[in-house]
Amino acid sequence: MTDRPWLSQYPEGVPADVDTTHYRSLVELMEESFGKYADRTAYSFMGKDVSYADTDAASRALAAYFQGLGLQRGDRIAIMMPNVPQYPATVAAVLRAGYVVVNVNPLYTARELEHQLKDSGAKAIVIIENFAATLEKCIASTPVKHVVLATMGDELGGLKGWIVNLVVRKLKKLVPPFSLPQAVPYKTAVARGRGASFSAPQVGPDDVALLQYTGGTTGVSKGATLLHRNLVANVLQSEAWNDPVMKQVPTGEQPTSVCALPLYHIFAFTVNMMLSMRTGGKTLLIPNPRDLAGTLKELSRHRFHSFPAVNTLFNGLAHHPDFGTVDWSHLKVSVGGGMAVQSAVAELWLKKTGCPICEGYGLSETSPSASCNPVTSKAFSGTIGVPLPNTWMKIVDDNGHDVPQGQAGEIAIKGPQVMAGYWQRPDETAKVMTADGYFKTGDVGVMDERGYFKIVDRKKDMVLVSGFNVYPNEVEDVVAAHPGVLECAVVGIPDEKTGEAVKLVVVKKDASLTEEALRQFCHDNLTGYKRPKVIEFRTELPKTPVGKVLRRELRNKVIQPPANTVQV
Repeated sequence: MTDRPWLSQYPEGVPADVDTTHYRSLVELMEESFGKYADRTAYSFMGKDVSYADTDAASRALAAYFQGLGLQRGDRIAIMMPNVPQYPATVAAVLRAGYVVVNVNPLYTARELEHQLKDSGAKAIVIIENFAATLEKCIASTPVKHVVLATMGDELGGLKGWIVNLVVRKLKKLVPPFSLPQAVPYKTAVARGRGASFSAPQVGPDDVALLQYTGGTTGVSKGATLLHRNLVANVLQSEAWNDPVMKQVPTGEQPTSVCALPLYHIFAFTVNMMLSMRTGGKTLLIPNPRDLAGTLKELSRHRFHSFPAVNTLFNGLAHHPDFGTVDWSHLKVSVGGGMAVQSAVAELWLKKTGCPICEGYGLSETSPSASCNPVTSKAFSGTIGVPLPNTWMKIVDDNGHDVPQGQAGEIAIKGPQVMAGYWQRPDETAKVMTADGYFKTGDVGVMDERGYFKIVDRKKDMVLVSGFNVYPNEVEDVVAAHPGVLECAVVGIPDEKTGEAVKLVVVKKDASLTEEALRQFCHDNLTGYKRPKVIEFRTELPKTPVGKVLRRELRNKVIQPPANTVQV
């Protein structure tokens, strides 16, 4: 497709294309910012400001420490931390030293963590102590040889850091007992690196920057291989898209964004951390956005301009009694992504903040942003907007052929932000990439005459829980391993809070199997958002004549749950 009908919908000043070759790598982008904005605050965390110069120094020291371990260029280093200042410093260290970041969800179970560490071949991991017990359970089965252990209070300074760690460990009991004798404290690693020499490798656009793990139809989580040029492109595309409103920030006022999304998620990684670094912005790190009162208390201390979030967070905050304690009047752009934004939430947010939610769309495979509503919009469109600069999107049929405008088909995306492929899985890559370079998303949509896209269905059986992908096959594989289960199936059902929730339907092998036992089994093997919210026992599963489970039938029967359905 050469014609881009959506360009006429672009706000004034947004170019059709940006120069995505402006930086050779994320390293070049970061080092420019470290020099240009050295005196500015880069991150604000629990009342402590961390400057660009601080982040620069810590990351350079950590990079030297990694090199001193004998790691080779291109080696993978996993990062398993919430939104703490050590996270961006570690990312910068890994990339500067020529290694590859492997983002890990801190809430993973040992089974999930083991798979990701083995699949990526990670030689080292930087992990916060809260989740060290999980690593202890699986490290022997992984290639990980080096562990750097962070704490919540590392960057808060003497007494305050000590108090925070005491509260986290002793009062809140958020650090289960663990034994990792090979672990080196984060502050020790940085101190050792400060006294070591650092040799900066030449990092180029085609070097791998990030392995961002996503699910698959096979149930096996696989890494989207994102190159430096993919991420640089998406940062610059996002900057150009936000510019019509962000340029309204008064001269001399530092652009400030709220980072309540987890940094291990590609949305926050690119649109919060890397975009803020490019613009010299300040990022407000929110380590636990589920604590709505704590989040609002932190926001009440700041003036901020940008707020990327998911529908559930916008909704939770807008309904919280403390919402009015925050000054929302400086907010220029609220970007909704990760899951569908509900119109009622968008209307309430606009009414209470004066800033509309601009819904966007993207995937781990697209770094992530592919389309967005214009940031100058005042009305909620109910669409995923129009493609960003340098981006082509089209609707194709099952054979990959373009469908007429207005007809439904699979959304396909082409642009500089599209991944190089799945890590060491050429077969899986071939399934999603077309000969002419389009990535097939698995989402069914339509494009209207203006070039706006709307998602109408999902080709995959994926369940979207608060912006996180849950692949039924993975949950089914885990549940099927329980000795009391004969067979099972997983579907997504509507949920007011999370958009969709996981429903598990089970046929028992052992009549004594209880719902409680099954829940405990899921708790031990699946991270929170993958666990079933609804469990239903049946005597058989509906199937096609060839034996394929009819998931659609299981979805359709959720309106009146049977007596043995348990909802939590």
